[in-house]
Amino acid sequence: MTANVNGIRATARRGGLQWLARTRADALCLQEVRATRAQVEEALADSPLSSWHVALSEAPEKGRAGVAVLTPGEPSAVRDTFRQQAVNGQGRWIEVDLDTKTGPVTVASVYVHSGEAGTVKQEAKYAFLEGMDARLRALARRASRNGIDALVCGDFNIAHHEVDIKNWKGNLTSAGFLPEERRYLDRWFAGPWTDLGRSCGGQGPGPYTWWSWRGQAFDNDAGWRIDYQVATPALAARARSASVGRAKSYDARWSDHAALTVDFD
Repeated sequence: MTANVNGIRATARRGGLQWLARTRADALCLQEVRATRAQVEEALADSPLSSWHVALSEAPEKGRAGVAVLTPGEPSAVRDTFRQQAVNGQGRWIEVDLDTKTGPVTVASVYVHSGEAGTVKQEAKYAFLEGMDARLRALARRASRNGIDALVCGDFNIAHHEVDIKNWKGNLTSAGFLPEERRYLDRWFAGPWTDLGRSCGGQGPGPYTWWSWRGQAFDNDAGWRIDYQVATPALAARARSASVGRAKSYDARWSDHAALTVDFD
């Protein structure tokens, strides 16, 4: 399961940790954790996830970004520093190696910059996407050569096609739906990576995974599909279903995102 928690302490206050625990996922990939390790441990202490292993990459700026992978047991390896320098040190990428009944799997949690068209924020987003592209190529090569599959989960902050955003016409020049951003997804999904949310979740429109807190976006389902799980070929072939945990009502939300779950054989 992957979920942008919009601050793990806020999610804890809103009951989101209990919701996540009830799913009994084998791995929880979290984004926008926005907390130090001590703060994460404090937030988890009174939840059903208190005993889970936490692999955490903090952002250098307090209260910003931050990604984590939570697992019932300890992974065989944890990495947040890579040859692809553009993804290092930002609290935006972390990987764990898990031993599963079908062999080792690398699971990554990623949080891509939101960006802002025509600003330095967008330049930072493209720099990260270049680093992410290189890391994805490295993981795909390893899967091909050594049979170690990879699952990359998170908030990519890019809607791929028109069916992935309700108001696509009004966002053609907005960060998150720019042609230059979408071309990264074109390249990844035309190559060794499968977009499981789409391949298992139907042809759309939606299901969306993010809605603004403001206005009537949630009530009108005026959302974006920007949260992904993407897998290398052998693992993708074992994916059986994908579902979005959209809250039943606005006041039941614990984040502005909804969790994306994929079940595998």
